[in-house]
Amino acid sequence: MQKKISLFLPDQNATLALGGKLGRFLSCRTVYPAVLFRGELGAGKTTMIRGIVSALPGGDQAEISSPSFNLVNIYPTSPQTAHVDLYRLGGMDLDEFVQEILLSQDMLVLVEWSEYLSPGLTPADRIEVALSFSGESRTAVFSFHGTGEKFSILIEYSEIEE
Repeated sequence: MQKKISLFLPDQNATLALGGKLGRFLSCRTVYPAVLFRGELGAGKTTMIRGIVSALPGGDQAEISSPSFNLVNIYPTSPQTAHVDLYRLGGMDLDEFVQEILLSQDMLVLVEWSEYLSPGLTPADRIEVALSFSGESRTAVFSFHGTGEKFSILIEYSEIEE
């Protein structure tokens, strides 16, 4: 099952704020769908992730940056958050550690450049965020995918945003 919504974000602060809203929503849950980001360089992927992580309990202790060179940053938040950046891999195979994180049920997983994920590693229950920009403004298209309890959580969030 899938559901989509599109949101206009006039500037970077709106991108951070929307990330914060999503982070606060997810922090109140016991199951965590993966959040997969797509978009050109500079589209706002890391900015939205900064908003999500900052809004989580413990987020004020996190040094949030794109893990382009080490692939994964783990933040001391509740829930614990893994920030994965696949840009440098460009579709190459992922090592076992990164694969385990992507399939984790115990942490919130945020993935930049998710278009480089192989279909076998794309979580069934997920929020896909496609970001595009024009000048300072951005458009975020959210797609909610899944079944069961995680998907009902996604639909609940999408209804808040509409």
